[in-house]
Amino acid sequence: MPVFALDNTIAFPPPHLAEPDGLLAVGGDLSPQRLLFAYQLGIFPWYDNENPIMWWSPDPRFVMYPHQLKVSKSMKQVFKKRLFRISVDTAFRAVITSCQQSPRKAQSGTWITNEMVEAYCSLHEAGFAHSVEAWDKMGNLVGGLYGVSLGTCFFGESMFSRQSNASKAAYIALVRQLQHWNFAIIDCQMHTPHLESLGASFIKRDDFLAMLEQSLHQNLRRHKWNFDIPIVNEQGYVIP
Repeated sequence: MPVFALDNTIAFPPPHLAEPDGLLAVGGDLSPQRLLFAYQLGIFPWYDNENPIMWWSPDPRFVMYPHQLKVSKSMKQVFKKRLFRISVDTAFRAVITSCQQSPRKAQSGTWITNEMVEAYCSLHEAGFAHSVEAWDKMGNLVGGLYGVSLGTCFFGESMFSRQSNASKAAYIALVRQLQHWNFAIIDCQMHTPHLESLGASFIKRDDFLAMLEQSLHQNLRRHKWNFDIPIVNEQGYVIP
């Protein structure tokens, strides 16, 4: 199938027309309007500085149902020892730039371009993108993640860790909060062993798109998020 070239019109071809690797279209821009429209269709941008903006909708899709979260005994001990203080939406730009600067295995550069940093910071300011932060006992940002929320679907974009288990602690806290808010699904987009160990799995793209459509009819939790007390205590530590 051909890869579609986008113009200034905010429109996308149907996801089922994507290439076998998930590539659907190239071009366009990263305006908030286009990004939000893309996510509503199950499409996301992923590219680097040497290529035009590329839009993807892979099949199968790697997702997590929040209620299927797996927390290992070792991570439960991490929470009991209070190794990390967890917060949400307090350092979005610091999180996304840390993800941008974190080295990746088998990658010489980053797919989080400066253009993407500014685009997602704009989504954060509009209340659609959120970050979760993990801080050590000295107050240093040592891990975190960010993503986009629409309806009862959270689209995970990237995470980073400067200390063992830091990003995992942030992710577990987020998933537990999404459980509490009755979120239906977390879009992990691409497979990683890290997320698979926490309970993520592959589903057919059609199944994902059907769940996404239902999710978009639910109330949107826009603007700044806060952890509820059953998840994180007043000091910012995850309640085991």
